[in-house]
Amino acid sequence: MEPIAFQSDFSPRYGELVDVAPNIRRIVANNPGPFTGPGTGTYIVGAGEVAVIDPGPMMPEHVDAMLKGLGDEHISHIIVTHTHTDHSPASRLLQQKTGAGIFAFGPHSEKDAGALEGGVDREFQPDFIVADGEMIEGQDWLLEAIHTPGHCSNHLCFAMKSADSLFCGDQLMAWATPVILPPDGSISEYIDSLERLAKRSESIYYPTHGLPIDQPQETIIAFIRHRLDRIDQVANALGGGLSTLSELREHIYHDIPSSLYAGAELSLLASLEYLEQQGKVDRGEAASEGRFWRLR
Repeated sequence: MEPIAFQSDFSPRYGELVDVAPNIRRIVANNPGPFTGPGTGTYIVGAGEVAVIDPGPMMPEHVDAMLKGLGDEHISHIIVTHTHTDHSPASRLLQQKTGAGIFAFGPHSEKDAGALEGGVDREFQPDFIVADGEMIEGQDWLLEAIHTPGHCSNHLCFAMKSADSLFCGDQLMAWATPVILPPDGSISEYIDSLERLAKRSESIYYPTHGLPIDQPQETIIAFIRHRLDRIDQVANALGGGLSTLSELREHIYHDIPSSLYAGAELSLLASLEYLEQQGKVDRGEAASEGRFWRLR
């Protein structure tokens, strides 16, 4: 598998509002971790009357620092890329303090998230449902919503034409590839969403986690290749006689801590479901080992 040239040298100034481009600021929540990288980056678009993109986890100190940094500026829109707990919960607290409306594709899917249910924001309910292609407009900014399912079925990106930029949530990151966790996540939908973004012209992407991506088309190609290479790796492991999630995880993710086993096995499940959709594998049940897969 060809490695991706990741950029992980981001050291955020937690709790501080920082200019990243004209009319775009960012404040990073102090919630670093294996799935959040350096932390959740909340973006502020506009000046005077502003939009907040991905307000972050339910951390009052993050919301308070944001409001302190904005001073007398008014938040008119709270915009959420998707409903994972590092992105959307603070929308409720921010709304209580500002009265701003919450905009998103919709609540989280009702599908069971199993072992990783704790990462899902089941309480989220937007005030305004945002459809693919819809424009959200403020005093001095305009955002185009782009539905990009895959990482999460209600995932949205937001293009800001005036800045030649795209706020990509967890669709792309500079420091890692996003996890695709079924049943809500889907590799086939994720690849389709990447291919759709590849046709767009924005020259810089702002992920919610980590550094901006200034060569997004090259990154998209690398991410698609990485996903397909991982799928081939899973298929080859099945061809070599492995058949269960635990066997595949021990073979492919042999150097991860036990705390990441559940996520790794769900990620492998996403690859297996992709292969199943392609008609390349069958699944069955074994009394002693639970679910198993085999190549057709």
